[in-house]
Amino acid sequence: MLHTALHILRTIERVLLAGLMLAMSLGYVINVIARNAVPLVAPRLAWIEEATLIALAWVVFLGLGLALERGRHITMSAFLGRIRGPAKAWIVGAINLVGLLFSLYIAKIGVDISVFVYNSGQVSPTLNLSVIWLYGAIPVGFALLALRYALELAGCSRRFDAARATPA
Repeated sequence: MLHTALHILRTIERVLLAGLMLAMSLGYVINVIARNAVPLVAPRLAWIEEATLIALAWVVFLGLGLALERGRHITMSAFLGRIRGPAKAWIVGAINLVGLLFSLYIAKIGVDISVFVYNSGQVSPTLNLSVIWLYGAIPVGFALLALRYALELAGCSRRFDAARATPA
């Protein structure tokens, strides 16, 4: 059950990340072409910069958990590679615990900021969207990161093994 849920979550994350990156690339290409080839149309496409900024925030924060799970986050591999046995398990556990607590803290701050921004009624200048679409990426991304740290602590995932097994 947990394995299936995590597989579905990973698939959703990958599809969202790939879709957002493709949309951002396409948006930038259209914007550059419009500015240089058809300058009269360019002002009508000002929303593209704002949309790609929002998409970029989501790519960054959605990618946090997936990068951690794949062992692509910052690690102390030179240090951990020299440690064996119970000491390594304790250090990895401490890293995961600190990562979990930090991620939960940042997710909570992200929720507070998102609620504040939503209640303020702020909207983006060209898209006229609530800026919660931008700030909402923070709590979602860090909640997914916290989930990955919790899975590491529970023994359901081994990112340090994944980092060694997967070529860069």
